Amino acid sequence: MQLSKRIATLHDGGSDGWDVFYRARKMKAAGEPVIELTIGEHDIGTAPDILDAMHRSARSGHTGYAEVPGIPALRDKVAERTQARTGVATTRDNVVITAGGQAGLFATHLACCDPGDRALFIDPHYVTYPGTIRSGGAVPVAVQARPENGFQPLARDIEAVAGGARSLLINTPNNPAGVVYSRDTLNGIAGVVEAHDMWLISDEVYDSQVWRGDHLSPRALPGMEDRTLVIGSMSKSHAMTGSRLGWIIGPREAIAHFDDLSTNTNYGVAGFIQDAALYALNQGREAEDAVAAPFRRRRDKALNILAGQNAVKAVHPDGAMYVLLDIRATGLSGEGFANALLDARRIAVMPGESFGCAAAGHVRVAMTVADDLFCEALETLVAFAGELARDNMANAG
Repeated sequence: MQLSKRIATLHDGGSDGWDVFYRARKMKAAGEPVIELTIGEHDIGTAPDILDAMHRSARSGHTGYAEVPGIPALRDKVAERTQARTGVATTRDNVVITAGGQAGLFATHLACCDPGDRALFIDPHYVTYPGTIRSGGAVPVAVQARPENGFQPLARDIEAVAGGARSLLINTPNNPAGVVYSRDTLNGIAGVVEAHDMWLISDEVYDSQVWRGDHLSPRALPGMEDRTLVIGSMSKSHAMTGSRLGWIIGPREAIAHFDDLSTNTNYGVAGFIQDAALYALNQGREAEDAVAAPFRRRRDKALNILAGQNAVKAVHPDGAMYVLLDIRATGLSGEGFANALLDARRIAVMPGESFGCAAAGHVRVAMTVADDLFCEALETLVAFAGELARDNMANAG
């Protein structure tokens, strides 16, 4: 039997971007001592008090069907958090709870685009973006944010491909680049989106991890509240990656339709997970800052390690839990370097090419192991890159 073209072409006939990660996991399963700096998985795990709240809720009987758009108290709390951080009036009618941010990405594209519509996204991008757009029946169109511009997307580049597009997906703070989009960048994006009557889908799952400057949600810009759909998640802010709880924030008319979509897909999120999320959000900003603190600390350590050498250059990490490294001096692609590092030093990082064309010649390092091990691994990576860069220069000479 033949499968649908939609599901058979999610990756357009290519890799899903996770090849090095899969190879590292196989090596670990075989007993090899691999240091994984690949995925955005906190080394601290979900806090015990959050797990206790989850357990209490499940034991008290909240294991049946939960309200599909999300329990009212949780939607109220997400709305309260959003309004406090953005200044935009937000109520539960602007919020639908989803099974993680990834489900939110799928739902927003399904809602914004009809089959065959063009859906824009910024490159570099999270690995799943093109496949998510295809899974909704739309056609993904990448807009490169170039290294020479600090990976800030330019309005003119978006404008060049915006004709007839239905949506634009952005991500700030950005994974993989660690870039926080500036107000000027977001104003430029908003201008193009308004001019072409597009939806803006804003993935803001790293909004609690900002190391320099401020995070600005484009929903807060003039004229953007009614055309912006914001993706949020408990995964990064509260180390609840496996709990699969996220949300979409948008105009109440759109949110009502997302309620219908949830009814016809996963039929809501487990009640005990929602109760745990509500408990976690009620702990306030200090709890989120505590989860973010190790990444701020490791980011500073990484910049110290990278200073004073030229083989590896960091894209200055202003947010998120990653450092994107330019390794083009080695003469290798990001994929070539990541595989060579894994083979020679048993350190796993993600190739920049996994995140699109703009990050080619880079690797993404997740700051997700204990400080000492992280510093040791990064120092080893830098030394390995230095050896390759010297060999590359010698061969070029």
